[in-house]
Amino acid sequence: MAGEESTAETPTTLAGRIEALFRIVRRPDQQPYTNEEVATACREATGESFSATYLWQLRTGRRDNPTKRHLEALAGFFQVPPAYFFDDATGVEIASQLELLGAFRDAGVRSVALRAVGLSPEALGTVSDLIDVIARREEAAKRADEPEKAGEPSDQPSGPA
Repeated sequence: MAGEESTAETPTTLAGRIEALFRIVRRPDQQPYTNEEVATACREATGESFSATYLWQLRTGRRDNPTKRHLEALAGFFQVPPAYFFDDATGVEIASQLELLGAFRDAGVRSVALRAVGLSPEALGTVSDLIDVIARREEAAKRADEPEKAGEPSDQPSGPA
């Protein structure tokens, strides 16, 4: 899709930044907002024309020159500063915070974080070290599995010789 960017990187296009907001900021029931919901709220906030189709065009990069009032309405809806859309430094900072917010939606991540509250700095360092070791092991295991998944021959015999 045009304007779509990797979740591991800070979005650099307007479409990517808007899409990141939709991907991470959720309704209270944890479902994603629809274009119609956001467009209606923005229309009510600005009093200007703001359709679901127009929002879809912004999200996909088909349109990339919204008015200042439209961006302010989007920023207000998603509770980010309007500079998120304009300033790269602010965009990087907000994107990082949004990724953290998205991670906390995961019950396992939230549970670990809540259980870590009140631990000493030394204990937090130990927990962090353990997480690093586990992450490295999982990454190594993924790399070891890649040749077989890519259709490359493995070291295992494939049948009778």
